[in-house]
Amino acid sequence: MLKSTLAKLRVRINFSSLTISSFLLHNAGMTILSLTTDFGLTNGFVGVMKGVIYGIAPEVKIVDITHLVEPQNVRQGAYALWRAAPFFPPGSVHVAVVDPGVGTQRRPLGARLGQQFYIAPDNGLLTPLIEDAERSGEPVELVHLNDPRYWLPKVSRTFHGRDIFAPCGAHLASGVSLAELGTPITDAVRLTLPRPQKTANGWLAHVTIIDIFGNLTTDLPASSLAGHSNVLFRLCGREVDSLVESYGHRAPGDLVALVDSEEFIEIAVVNGSAAALLDARVDEPVEVIFRD
Repeated sequence: MLKSTLAKLRVRINFSSLTISSFLLHNAGMTILSLTTDFGLTNGFVGVMKGVIYGIAPEVKIVDITHLVEPQNVRQGAYALWRAAPFFPPGSVHVAVVDPGVGTQRRPLGARLGQQFYIAPDNGLLTPLIEDAERSGEPVELVHLNDPRYWLPKVSRTFHGRDIFAPCGAHLASGVSLAELGTPITDAVRLTLPRPQKTANGWLAHVTIIDIFGNLTTDLPASSLAGHSNVLFRLCGREVDSLVESYGHRAPGDLVALVDSEEFIEIAVVNGSAAALLDARVDEPVEVIFRD
C-alpha cells in the first residue's frame, strides 16, 4: 500500500532543456526581462516593445540595460549586454536588438547560456556570452526562433524587435520553454573579437569599450598582471606608469591605468576623457610592458 501511494505521489523530473527552462523561469520569482537596443529614446520604439511584452506577460518586470548603443554597432551592443547580464538573477530573460540585418535571411535566435536566457538576432550579438559559457562549462542551448505561433500575427520587414523578439522574450518569460520557440541549432554567428597577445616582455592589448566618461576599457584581464608590480602602459604615443587603485588617487587631468569594475585593465583621465585626450578609438593597441 505504501509503495503504491509513493508511486502515485512520485514526480519524475525530466531534465531536458524544456524542463530546465521552465524550472528556472518559474522558480526565479517574478521574471526579469531586460532590453538592450540601439533604438534611442526619441521615437517610441522601446515603448512599443514594452507594450507588446506586457500584453503577453503582464507579470514580468522589465529592466532597461541601454538603448543608446551606436546605431548598427553590433559589437558595442554585444559588450554592453555581456558586461551587464552576469549581474541578473538566474532565470532572467534578455532581449537584445541591434539588428542591421533586419528583413534579410539572418535568423532570430534564442539561447540558454548558463542559467539565463537570451533573445537576439543571429548576428554575433551573443558572442562573448556564448564564449564565456563554453569556457566555464555551463549549458549552451541555441534555437532558431522559427515558430510563428510566438510572433505577432503580422511581421513587418523592418521592426522585428516589436514583431518577433519582444513577443518571443515575453513568451519565454511567461513559462514557454526555449525548446518550444524553435528549432535547435549549433552554428550561431559569431563576431571576431580582439584578444590580448602575449609578447616577450608583457602583452599587446586592445581598447574594446569607450564608456560615456571616455574611459578606455581593454581586453586584458587584470589577472594577466599577476606577479608584476612594475608595469608600463603605452598607447597613442603616451605612456602610463603603473596602476592606481582608483580615479581619486591622482590629480585631475592625470592619465592613469587601473582595474575596472569587471576586472579588466582600463586607461582613464582623472575627471576627464582619455578618449578625447588621446584621440583613441576602439581597437587601439595598448602595449603592456613588464619592467620587473
